[in-house]
Amino acid sequence: MSYNSVPGVTILAPVNDIQAQILSSGALEFLAKLHRAFNPTRKTLLQRRALRQQELDRGVLPDFLPETAHIRDDDTWRGAYPAPGLVDRRVEITGPVDRKMVINALNCGSSTYMADFEDSNAPTWENNIDGQVNLRDAIRGTITYTNPSNNKKYSLRKDGKVATLIVRPRGWHLDEKHVLIDGTPTSASIFDFALYFYNNARKLIENGIGPYFYLPKMESHLEARLWNDIFNVAQDLLGIPRGTIRATVLIETILAAYEMDEIIYELREHSSGLNCGRWDYIFSVIKKFRHNPNFVLPDRADVTMTTPFMDAYVRLLIKTCHRRGVHAMGGMAAQIPIKNDPKANSAAIEKVRADKLREVKAGHDGTWVAHPDLVKVAMEVFNENLKTPNQIFVRRDDVNVTALDLLNTNVRGSITENGIRSNISVGLTYIESWLRGLGCVPINNLMEDAATAEISRSQLWQWARHKSRTAEGKTVTAEYLLKLLDEELAKLERQLGPQKFGESKYGLAKRYLASQITGKEYSEFLTTLLYDEITSVYNKAKL
Repeated sequence: MSYNSVPGVTILAPVNDIQAQILSSGALEFLAKLHRAFNPTRKTLLQRRALRQQELDRGVLPDFLPETAHIRDDDTWRGAYPAPGLVDRRVEITGPVDRKMVINALNCGSSTYMADFEDSNAPTWENNIDGQVNLRDAIRGTITYTNPSNNKKYSLRKDGKVATLIVRPRGWHLDEKHVLIDGTPTSASIFDFALYFYNNARKLIENGIGPYFYLPKMESHLEARLWNDIFNVAQDLLGIPRGTIRATVLIETILAAYEMDEIIYELREHSSGLNCGRWDYIFSVIKKFRHNPNFVLPDRADVTMTTPFMDAYVRLLIKTCHRRGVHAMGGMAAQIPIKNDPKANSAAIEKVRADKLREVKAGHDGTWVAHPDLVKVAMEVFNENLKTPNQIFVRRDDVNVTALDLLNTNVRGSITENGIRSNISVGLTYIESWLRGLGCVPINNLMEDAATAEISRSQLWQWARHKSRTAEGKTVTAEYLLKLLDEELAKLERQLGPQKFGESKYGLAKRYLASQITGKEYSEFLTTLLYDEITSVYNKAKL
């Protein structure tokens, strides 16, 4: 079948010759089959999210599901045995799918590399399709990159000791508007998964590993069931044995925390564990209970992993995973090297060490870092304290987390003007970068992705909605926040200078952020709010 004759599939963006290899007729047919079979269920589950939010807005608090108690109470079932390349995952590096990052991440000495089409990737057409090209080339060992500014060349290690590749597709809530199937935008999740799986699954198996995934933003076990159904059909279509796919689920929503057993159960033969997606988890708590004054949190810096609701979530995740024989992965260290300040750099490294020591002592089987230079730091901590490939055998039978423990937002701290200004500045800076196609942004010596911006704008919204008072005695109102927004934008303009500021997208970023911090309008996700700004939809060229 020729490249331009797939019935019902329309691509609304330019496709060059290299990208066309990813978007072959076979790949598009495969994508279309999955979309037609499963997009209706996805839409139904998204509607279910909206109905659940209405319940929360009425004051109904989440609880462990009575209808699935038999799954939680049954001690006999287990997830899958760890797959090749996923037995020892003590340090995982994450990052976007640009060519240089892919090479550096695979080379850096980490156990695995999570190549991210989601929160650290601004989903422009070019980023998504070129990312697929980059992963294809990496899997085949042919990937190279030459830096145009200094002619430095990058390629994979000659000794073959590269990290195991895991791919994170976008979440269920996102569409891929550049590709229509029967006139409807395709699910971004199915799009990312289908192209990667179709083009690479057999080669990955030939390489001795398999197609491995991280699954983001789920809110229920029914959403995990949908993924499992897709996995089964995808494997059947390509004649690959069921269970070859493995998926780690990020527990990064408060509702998913009540269904961890059920999520592993739904994915059983495909499950490779759960991960503490801690920054998105904080965002989810704020978002889901944003109308409830009992859930107002203090400054973002005060919400640490030792606060009650975060500590309970971590302990329950480790216990649940190990009871079911799968990995319990720790959270992200977002620090990046501070090259011009040795003292500050040393303090940042010690923070990472302390964080990773807490995780390995708690029972985590591995952890995340955002920068190659932190791999060695995290690896040293885990190597010193973990003498086996993982510690799934640490059962944590001492843990007893109740439904209310997961909701204990009694956090020490306060709301300060500095905290407000920090949220505004971070929100502006991240949104501006995202609008330019960058989803992974260094801000204040941290490598930030969409989760930080989500927390920042959600806290501002929450404080304005409930007329919170600052430590300085100021009532937080929409007017007050918009005034500080103007001041922070002016500060950025002075720092950049008139020319650079004029060339930036800060004006547009301010407009979007201003719409989200008044305590009135609230978009479920910044990425869906901003997405149309970075689409490159043009002439309807049918394929």
